[in-house]
Amino acid sequence: MNHVSRRAVVLLSGGMDSCVCAALAARDYDAAAVHVSYGQRTEKRERSSFAGICDRLGIRHRLVVRNEALEKIGGSALTDRSIAVPEARELGGGVPVTYVPFRNAHFLAVAVSWAEVLGAEKVYIGAVEPDSSGYPDCRPAYYNAFNELIRQGTKDGQIEVVTPLIAMHKAQIVTLGLELGAPLDLTWSCYSREDRACGVC
Repeated sequence: MNHVSRRAVVLLSGGMDSCVCAALAARDYDAAAVHVSYGQRTEKRERSSFAGICDRLGIRHRLVVRNEALEKIGGSALTDRSIAVPEARELGGGVPVTYVPFRNAHFLAVAVSWAEVLGAEKVYIGAVEPDSSGYPDCRPAYYNAFNELIRQGTKDGQIEVVTPLIAMHKAQIVTLGLELGAPLDLTWSCYSREDRACGVC
């Protein structure tokens, strides 16, 4: 059943998880997509993926914003070029250096604000816990708390952040993406390069 009269906002980075989320949102809602550039190393390539995914999924309503705070704050290999992006095999316990401090709160604040203006009832985000390397802003408890914040801090308190992929592993997300016809060929997930995925980060 397609609820074309109902709106949802989807946070779309241009990576695989957000692409699958966008396909879900576009299937079930009149979807609007928001992309946040924050000074990350692959900023231009991610923005290009965002545009291509929106085109393929027929998402016409788009918002591209720039967050200057995260780059200036630093503390992450994604925004500070003096911190090396680790290879996947180097990741051990604890929160890795690719964690951007409290990033998803910045993204969600933009998406929820826009959802209020659009009259959207859902905000989709492709947060994933099992394969998230221990990022604290990819845990279900984080989104439960954020939804309480929305209930208390928005005009009607009716917007809900949804995380349909949060308990899934990457293989399951790929399978779902293929079932949905998500344009996985347009996604970009490399942290280091914009020309060709490095295959090690």
